[in-house]
Amino acid sequence: MRYELYYWPMIQGRCEYVRLALEEAGASYRDVAREEGIGAMTAVLEGAGDTPPFAPPFLKAGRRIIGQTANILLFLGSRHGLAPKAEAGQSWVHQLQLTVTDFVVEIHDTHHPLGPTLYYEDQRAAAKKRTAEFWSERVPKFLGYFEQILAKSGAYVTGRRLTYVDLSLFQIVAGLRYAFPRRMAAFEPNIPGLVALHDRVAIRPNVAAYLQSERRIPFNEDGIFRRYKALDV
Repeated sequence: MRYELYYWPMIQGRCEYVRLALEEAGASYRDVAREEGIGAMTAVLEGAGDTPPFAPPFLKAGRRIIGQTANILLFLGSRHGLAPKAEAGQSWVHQLQLTVTDFVVEIHDTHHPLGPTLYYEDQRAAAKKRTAEFWSERVPKFLGYFEQILAKSGAYVTGRRLTYVDLSLFQIVAGLRYAFPRRMAAFEPNIPGLVALHDRVAIRPNVAAYLQSERRIPFNEDGIFRRYKALDV
């Protein structure tokens, strides 16, 4: 099956977790809006029938249209060897991905604490206050949680086999390094397991090839991970 992936063509955003899974799996897919423009994505949304996705990203697999990042990964995981075979294991990995999703929202809110419809320039003071709390309270809580899991599990979150959650944690570390290079450098000694996981994922052949390709959209100040010097102090 050749998948059709739909997301905004200029940012990694919440779709990057799906792209990483598709690339690691060696799955055939089209990043449709990057090839045909946003109009192609809008047309699918408008014609999605009785079960339309709320917003991109969404994945078209045959006649099925699947929305929400964690839900797409749940679908792909069992089909491409990126999740445990047992139902209990699949549920556990999905639970971890939902926790990643919660953390992604908090990362986004460091630069947009008052809402996404306002520009960063309209909420600088609030962003600075939110970022300070994010690094003092939320980062240790979330990354500490995943660090504890890795300390017990081994190479990957479920043991020896990589899952889509490991790919997502790679993206979290990479994104925080981009957005907050100074803060992340100071915090990384607290999470050696996550740092090692990032490095382990980065050299996997399919992931490494993707990272060097034009398919990987560079981090920029329109996505979830944004670098603002005033917040990285």
